[in-house]
Amino acid sequence: MNHAPNKKRSLKLWEALALSLGMVGPTLAMSGNAQGLIDSVGKALPIVFVLGLIGVALIAYGFIRLTRFYNHAGSAYGLVGKTIGPRAGFFSGFAIMGTYLFFSIATLAALGAFTNAFLAALFPTSGFQIPWIVTAAVGVIFSWILNSRDGQTVARVLMVIEGVGIVLMLILAAVIVVHQPATGTEHASLFSLNGVSFQAVMAGVVAAFLSWAGFEACATLGEETENPKRNIPLALLGSILLTGVLFVGMMYVQTLGFGTSESGLTAFKNSANSLGTLSQTYVGTAFSSAMLFTAMMSAFAANLSAAATSSRLLFALARDGFGPACFAQVSEKNHQPRNALTLVLVVSLLIDVVAWLSGKPAMGTGNSAIDAYFYFAIIGSVCLMITYLMIEVGVINFITRMSQNIPKWELILPLLGIVIMVVSLYYNVVGQEELFSPALVAFYWCIAGMIIIISAPKLVRNIGLSLASEFVTPAETVTTATTQKEWV
Repeated sequence: MNHAPNKKRSLKLWEALALSLGMVGPTLAMSGNAQGLIDSVGKALPIVFVLGLIGVALIAYGFIRLTRFYNHAGSAYGLVGKTIGPRAGFFSGFAIMGTYLFFSIATLAALGAFTNAFLAALFPTSGFQIPWIVTAAVGVIFSWILNSRDGQTVARVLMVIEGVGIVLMLILAAVIVVHQPATGTEHASLFSLNGVSFQAVMAGVVAAFLSWAGFEACATLGEETENPKRNIPLALLGSILLTGVLFVGMMYVQTLGFGTSESGLTAFKNSANSLGTLSQTYVGTAFSSAMLFTAMMSAFAANLSAAATSSRLLFALARDGFGPACFAQVSEKNHQPRNALTLVLVVSLLIDVVAWLSGKPAMGTGNSAIDAYFYFAIIGSVCLMITYLMIEVGVINFITRMSQNIPKWELILPLLGIVIMVVSLYYNVVGQEELFSPALVAFYWCIAGMIIIISAPKLVRNIGLSLASEFVTPAETVTTATTQKEWV
């Protein structure tokens, strides 16, 4: 079996962290992820995000635990394939590849929407706007150029974009706290679930949880990062801690900034870009324009990360025999999977072109770019939840059958993670009636992956042999022969 040459291990810890931060897109997430929760949880947004952080931490445990032993360009493909078996590995890899492909499509649409929001703020009386598909096409060109270069270039661009966004958010937060200090009663109400139904809380937690979608993107850099069994887990942990503190804090500050009254919450819900609105109110036009520009660049950064991650997943699958062999090749100079990258970006743009021309999907926002963003982001998120569920099963199998050094009490963490994922999937699927609702499209994608692996025994054997040869840890040498028989 022919494999592409190994990538150079040249990325530092902070560079792996940058890919996850770019995929999460803190500025993008904090600009538009809370508005849809106002009707269900009201001013309880901060405590809902605390619960969402607990849920994502349970999922992060699985990735952190497994990447201390295994690192693979296919992320969940390699982790689940090693801990459960090749069929489960391919299914997980196909599902998470769908996640980042749909995120690539979604973030191009978001780039178009946020560009026009920035132009509207810059030229408020001219009404000048650019068709969002044009901006998406420009985004594809720059995403291809940057992702074709070495990994350090992409990491630096991502860190600069998200770093500037985080600094601006912290400045805004400080101004709001100074000008709008919370009373003791008001502070308590922001961290209370009184008056909020259990169903509303769970639905809100699921939506908040998805603000962290993509934190695990750095796991695809396991073959390119120095000392990956140390640095990838640390990058995963760092992405959760940094965004966790930031997201909970910004939800508190934004709710405080708009006000906890009914009129304040209504203004929050109706804000197209909450950070831009608050910046205009509390700081001024220049700062608001800077925040809107940063949100626009955050959308581009998210696409940059999504394209980088999905191309590496396609590369890993093709390396083991899925699809044309050209997608398993890397460039000689920069060791990047350019063929896979090209396919991902071309497909992303073509699907966005169809959405733009047809004016669909209609998600009720009145803005076709925002409609496309939410539609494809939801598809990717549901695919990701299915992958997370597989990771939790994998880490349970790893602890019980494949490792003698991990305390068995740790099993409670992935078990709780499974509960979170089952609840999340339930609240995303229940009540779906349209044949092509985003949640059902995600299931169609995953079912396609299941059909492929069931009908391709040769691919299963290639995956089994590949994973068996790539991953052998000292704790497993005694049982290697037995497990290899099970995989093949």
